[in-house]
Amino acid sequence: MVSVNVSPGGVPKLPIERARVSPAGVEGDRQRFLEFHGGPERAVSIYSFDLIEALRKEGHPIGVGTTGENLTLAGLDWSLVVLGATLRIGEAEVEITAYASPCRTIAGSFIGRRMGRISEVNHRGWSRVYARVHADGAVWRDCVARLTSAESGNP
Repeated sequence: MVSVNVSPGGVPKLPIERARVSPAGVEGDRQRFLEFHGGPERAVSIYSFDLIEALRKEGHPIGVGTTGENLTLAGLDWSLVVLGATLRIGEAEVEITAYASPCRTIAGSFIGRRMGRISEVNHRGWSRVYARVHADGAVWRDCVARLTSAESGNP
């Protein structure tokens, strides 16, 4: 894990050393628009540091937490982080429930404000994901994140 990120609402989410993850979300994090973010099926937002780096190479001004992810992971094969996949991150276990649709609040992270660059519909495999929490636990910067199953797949 590269970073644990939280905010009192909105983006960017800023890095902290550690937090507890539960079905209620990431300790210390709040969302402004609960009809689109949060809740048990979207308790945690996760993104790939490797994809952030690739987007930076394309010239996008993206950074860790600027697209609203709570957990920024590195070294995972992101093509396996699909709906139904489970991850063990630190002490927590989560299941991927949805691809996060980009919204205008993250537009500043992209050239020409084209946040659709990380839309699963437009660019398969580049989306952030939402997860439900199966097992509460602490997560921290530099903790191990590993895929424990990838039984489902992309629709």
